[in-house]
Order: sequence, then structure tokens, then C-alpha cells
Amino acid sequence: MNTVSTDSAPRVLLIEANQELAARLSSDLEESGYETIVSYDAASGLAQAQSVQPALIIIDRLLAGESGIDLCKHLRSQGLRVPMLLMMAKDALADRIACLESGADDYFLKPYRSEDFLKLVQLYLQPKEVSNERLRFAELTLDLATRTATRNERVIDLTMKEFELLKYLMEHPREVLTREQILENVWGYDFMGESNVIEVYIRYLRLKIDGENEKRLIQTVRGVGYVLREA
Repeated sequence: MNTVSTDSAPRVLLIEANQELAARLSSDLEESGYETIVSYDAASGLAQAQSVQPALIIIDRLLAGESGIDLCKHLRSQGLRVPMLLMMAKDALADRIACLESGADDYFLKPYRSEDFLKLVQLYLQPKEVSNERLRFAELTLDLATRTATRNERVIDLTMKEFELLKYLMEHPREVLTREQILENVWGYDFMGESNVIEVYIRYLRLKIDGENEKRLIQTVRGVGYVLREA
């Protein structure tokens, strides 16, 4: 497998308490050309996140009695905006909601499958085109360079997945988009879960972009999908 020189390789911080699993993940990442730094507990992971400036952080939800969910929340509360992926054992609706509430961008499931894992990592670490473009719909603006939205002068911070979802909707205003279209164009890989993951993301995106006394902009088309339009 071709690898990238460490000098130019994206840096991945892996926070995984299971040393055997951490070794497998780290080996697969390094063989794919990524520089990998491993922490085995939340405290050292937090310290590394603050010092090494990773391009991506991968966190196991179970950290030897500590919560990867809480660690995600703590990192986001400190203003860290790099993509974060959670490794989870279950894919129930409550788990997806916990993932979103923590500020994580996405998740992958145990048991570990290297091919699925590396597809997801590649999705988040592929070079992004620099753009000065801004998308606008009604009073909502999305800055493609800073990955932030504004509505009525209120700045809205978005996770990477929230940004990609809102971008796709704003690129197709007033067009009804099916769940299958959204999965294919926003997630961009063979999604392992059920399509109702979209409902979870739409719910939290609405909580962010719809302020008090503001019209709901993302409308549900029952049995079909979603559309960005003013009610």
C-alpha cells in the first residue's frame, strides 16, 4: 500500500483504552498514510488534543470507566472544531442522539472493520477545496470557507456533518430531496445504519438554525424526504 510522507500526512489522534484494538487502528491508519498519535485514556487524550493539533480525533465511547461522549463534549466546549468520530458498540436511536449531542461529527460501529473505518476516515480527511462562496436562503447564510452559518446576525457553529447536510439542502432550495439522495450526497459512503439517522441530524440542525420566533426552514415531506423552503 502506498503511504504518504509523515511531513505531509494528516495527523490523527486516536483515544482508545483497548491497547490491542488501538494497535490495529493505528497500524491501519499509518499504512494508509496518516500520522497517528495514540492516547489510552480521556485525560491524556484531552492533553494531546490541545497540544498536537490533529486533523481528526477518533474516540472510543468506552474509555475504561470514562465516557468518550463526555470527552467529546469537553473538547467542543473548549472551541475545538476539528472532526471527531466516535467508535460505538450500538446503533440504536438513543446512541445516535448521544453522538450528536456530544458534538461528534459521525460514528462507526464495533466490531472493527478496517475497510469501513478507513472509508470514513478518508471522507473526513480528503482535501477540501478553498472557497469564498456563501450560500444564502431567506435570512440564512452559509460561509463555505469558515463552515459557519448566520441567521439574523446570529452566528451558528456547525459540526462537519451538520455543515455538509445544510450545504446540500442550500444547494437545492425548494427541491424535495429524498432520504436516499441525502445519504448518498452527504454521507458519501455505504452507510451502515438505517436511514432514520437523517431524522436525528435534521432535528439537531433545526435546533441550531431555527431561533425563537424564526420560521422553520427545513420542511419534512412525509414519506419522501426534506425540502428547504419557507413555510
